[in-house]
Amino acid sequence: MNAYPIPDYWLPRPAAPPTPERRADFARFWQAALANDGRGPLAYNLDAPKWQFLCYLSDELGLALHGSPSDDIAVFEPRQSIDENPFGNQKAVYAAGDGLWPMFFAIIDRERYPMLITNACVRLADKSGQETKPLYVFSISQQALAQQPWREGTVYVLPAGTFVRMPPFPFGDYEVRVPQLASLEPVTPLARLTIGPEDFPFLAQIRGHDDARWGEYSQALQSGGPWPDP
Repeated sequence: MNAYPIPDYWLPRPAAPPTPERRADFARFWQAALANDGRGPLAYNLDAPKWQFLCYLSDELGLALHGSPSDDIAVFEPRQSIDENPFGNQKAVYAAGDGLWPMFFAIIDRERYPMLITNACVRLADKSGQETKPLYVFSISQQALAQQPWREGTVYVLPAGTFVRMPPFPFGDYEVRVPQLASLEPVTPLARLTIGPEDFPFLAQIRGHDDARWGEYSQALQSGGPWPDP
């Protein structure tokens, strides 16, 4: 059971922040990548998991990240999204201010396996402004999950200058902060990192849901209710 005032299907980020030595390694690697025009695939050679490096880029450098099955996007152009939330229903480039969340979108193969997805990433802040660690939910259609629909994908590192963050909203005594970012202008990536299913630390915790009841799962996430029974 987690220690937060929300159901147990929310997954906390799996480890403590990196040590000062590891952060120094991340900083040297990133500076070397930029010096060598990091728009090409990063030749990742650190012993730390890739998700920790991506979280360093988002948490400590304030960069935006976008996960995709495509590995050849030169410029991200604003596109109209369809979402019940007004922030997610804009013509925009969308990205995450979190290193782990976009990995999910990089490793699921929606081209070969039709599916509906439900996912979220939040931090809860108390009245003093103190935040929890990031919390996640990942779920795909049951019939797709049975086929293990994973693939190699790419997480793009984007400059954050034109992005705005989704406004927070109340949840009981807490404020929910979602690291969803939107840019109304085109964005050129700074770099990209190849991601495999084995790099995603929550691969075994991806849930399966009944597509006919998709609205129930979406409502549970929004309300903090229990995960609908099978």
